[in-house]
Amino acid sequence: MAGAEGSAGRQSELEPVVSLVDVLEEDEELENEACAVLGGSDSEKCSYSQGSVKRQALYACSTCTPEGEEPAGICLACSYECHGSHKLFELYTKRNFRCDCGNSKFKNLGCKLFPDKAKINSGNKYNDNFFGLYCICKRPYPDPDDEIPDEMIQCAVCEDWFHGRHLGAIPPESGDFQEMVCQACMKRCSFLWAYAAQLADFIYLPEREQESKSSGERQAEGEGGAALVTKVSAEDDGLVLNVDGIGDLEVIKPENGDHQDSTLKEDVPERGKDAVKEVKAEQTNEPCTSSSSEPDLQTAFKNQHLNMESQAGCRLQELNAKQFLKKDTATYWPVNWRSKLCTCKDCMKMYGELDVLFLTDEYDTVLAYENKGKVDQAADRRDPLMDTLNSMDRVQQVELICEYNDLKTELKDYLKRFADEGTVVKREDIQQFFEEFQSKKRRRVDGLQYYCS
Repeated sequence: MAGAEGSAGRQSELEPVVSLVDVLEEDEELENEACAVLGGSDSEKCSYSQGSVKRQALYACSTCTPEGEEPAGICLACSYECHGSHKLFELYTKRNFRCDCGNSKFKNLGCKLFPDKAKINSGNKYNDNFFGLYCICKRPYPDPDDEIPDEMIQCAVCEDWFHGRHLGAIPPESGDFQEMVCQACMKRCSFLWAYAAQLADFIYLPEREQESKSSGERQAEGEGGAALVTKVSAEDDGLVLNVDGIGDLEVIKPENGDHQDSTLKEDVPERGKDAVKEVKAEQTNEPCTSSSSEPDLQTAFKNQHLNMESQAGCRLQELNAKQFLKKDTATYWPVNWRSKLCTCKDCMKMYGELDVLFLTDEYDTVLAYENKGKVDQAADRRDPLMDTLNSMDRVQQVELICEYNDLKTELKDYLKRFADEGTVVKREDIQQFFEEFQSKKRRRVDGLQYYCS
């Protein structure tokens, strides 16, 4: 008997202790996540009639379209109504997608919510996510064979999901970034490197600075093939001045020889050259009062050069005149970074050719979608207690409120005993409380006497 009690005691010690507050907080967090992802999508009507939806929650059905078949995506409502018992891959959200449910990709299934669909949605884009595979490693998530804990991060451009350790640069420890652009997309959209030097919160330190650290420091800061990350100061203004020994970093700088001379010559329109001649003439005609006249000349021209570019209206052209780094890594971008992208005619044409016009739309972001979902859910969410009260007459309302107050008072007193004794509340304790409460309630009801006057 004593052995059995000891065994039970040891088993209870091994069981994780979770407080009621922990359970409620976890439940609220899960509810908020669900509101964020699903709140912006309709759970009752197929989204097909809306065309290519700007952003919506999507699923892929491995029961209907397994690997080897054509990839297909279904909306939230169809995942409930048409594929409720099927095996689904949650794709989180995708942009500019039209529901495929029941079209020619589904051999033996018709859509119950919107059966009259075209055979194919030519505007949809698909990747390995539609077969439950993610990242450059093309593995499922969660991966039963992966013992390394690593969160997945979605690329803002291609919308694939990546392990943090497979991005070539470790994510900021603070998590203080809104969006990530993967290596492949940075290579395809190379214009982003000009912005990254100035707009992104983080740049990569030269490899030789890592080598100067002890091995212990490098490991603590996340060597592991990933570049070190540091904040860009306001004084840097996105410029990387020391570029010797950078290793696999590619330095982008003006051509035509020396950096200082080329800065004066690169992409200078004729009227700009005339302005340089005027500045030089002014410097020649005036007596030299300081040894810093040559730097002053460079500064004067640089300001003139940037002013002309500002007047031309292309910020990318202005940033390209500066020196910046390119590296085969992902980049992490702060809130509202998209608003800093140039929207001149030439840049918009370039975005269109690269099929990334959505980068100029701040409402395209997952954060904007999630915020909309939370707002919509909050507006639609109704208090079930108030709904119940409103459906009752006055007498029933008073009785319900009295019952609620009795339950609240007795439960508070019951739990206070455990708090005073410093003991853990177990499942059987809660069950015992409600059994006793129901028994008391029955005795009160049975003991009532009704009289007619």
